[in-house]
Amino acid sequence: MRDLAGAIATEAPELVAVSYRLTDSSAARLFTELRAALGDERPRMVFGGTLPVCRQAEASGLFEACFGPDTGAAAVLAYLRGRGLEDRDEGHPGTLLERMEAARPFPLIRHHFGQPTLAATAAGIERLAEARALDIISLGPDQNAQEHFFRPQEMDPAQDGAGGVPVRRPEDFALLYQASRRGNHPLMRCYSGTRDILRLAEVLAREINNAWAAVPLCWYNELDGRSDRPLGRAIAENLEVVRWHAARGIPVEINESHHWSLRDSHDTIAVVMAYLAAYNARAAGVRHYVAQYMFNTPAGTSFTMDLGKMLAKVHLIEGLHDGTFQTYRQVRTGLASMPADYGRAKGQLAASTMLQMALAPDIVHVVGFSEADHAATPDDIGESCNLVRQVIGNCLGGTPDLTADPAVAARRDELLAEAQTLLEAIREAAPGGTGDPLTDPASLELAIRRGLLDAPHLRGRPVARGELVTRVVDGACRAVDPASGKPLAEAERVRRLG
Repeated sequence: MRDLAGAIATEAPELVAVSYRLTDSSAARLFTELRAALGDERPRMVFGGTLPVCRQAEASGLFEACFGPDTGAAAVLAYLRGRGLEDRDEGHPGTLLERMEAARPFPLIRHHFGQPTLAATAAGIERLAEARALDIISLGPDQNAQEHFFRPQEMDPAQDGAGGVPVRRPEDFALLYQASRRGNHPLMRCYSGTRDILRLAEVLAREINNAWAAVPLCWYNELDGRSDRPLGRAIAENLEVVRWHAARGIPVEINESHHWSLRDSHDTIAVVMAYLAAYNARAAGVRHYVAQYMFNTPAGTSFTMDLGKMLAKVHLIEGLHDGTFQTYRQVRTGLASMPADYGRAKGQLAASTMLQMALAPDIVHVVGFSEADHAATPDDIGESCNLVRQVIGNCLGGTPDLTADPAVAARRDELLAEAQTLLEAIREAAPGGTGDPLTDPASLELAIRRGLLDAPHLRGRPVARGELVTRVVDGACRAVDPASGKPLAEAERVRRLG
């Protein structure tokens, strides 16, 4: 300690960083010696060490900040940028764009959360915020709330808490938002409803300062049975909600593409719908668009084919960038790819995250390792986010360029060519006199009814053709001939539809 004190006296540094990792009792004695050697004229000092030694360092009063093994890289970066470690509102930007900028080069961490009761959800949000476990809490209301929030007389009491938190009043949203106003003050966002979606959008913007809106293009209606809205009217209403947010400068995500992949559509439709979602957002006046890239969907998709599919989406979506339209990459692990065994699920989450980092994401939507067994608890979320942060840190340190793999590039180019075939077919099928078929609800509805946009899981739905047959072939989800099982080129698939 005398040597350190002497060096400080000689060099007169502005900041001194001290580290010690042996026993905490020895550290306590050393800190006492250092205090005596330095006297009252001390420079700014910080400490790094094991958790027990950090506790002794904090107790010594010598250090303005202590960094232990549980201190995240983002917290270290915030300190080095001069924001300090204390809990201050100005250290936690309240908008998505500001938060992303403050976190760089790290992506923001998001996780879905909603418990079967309002009280349990509020308590869990408090814990997550205090622990600084994540940057964005994605609130998950139960199905009753999503469909019947403004029509409580239609709710089924047996479904209360099914799939999320039973919010029933605007005040419930406000209560949950207030629960997050501590710790690192995470952003909060919520999925759109499946009915009365503009009214709910107004509630979310007012009560939870909705960080960004997530609205489908073609879903939450008679197509998937999540509400009774007619398909064409639902598409028009969904776009109206997109325009409402655009007019208020609220970022928008159109969570569309993965809905088709979750129903086993082939990869070409997934790529086209990713593009159409962004295309419609730009046409609706959105300036800041969150593009979600759900990996591992359908389950059985190989990492090579998956990355090729995502790069095709990125190429088309980011080709729309101009001075008024900017997109941000949000990646996530596919829910259906998560094994029920916790050890294997953690391996899947880590491996998928490493693949996702090839896209240099702005947001990582973490899927808790427990999701194949139960909805994630605060403890599950904390563990899952820590796992993902470790992978992110390793990848930011330098990894091989997975996007340069020839097989990945070949799949990307194949899908880009097939996407153009399908987009042209959608345009040609539109009714005469349509302005832009790609933004026209009637034209999009017709593309679904005719089977240009289709999925095996839509069989039996009154507004869909439901005749598409797909199969995972060599790691890629492809349309196949129903009789032979052999892959169909997109031009041939379209031709057979007439």
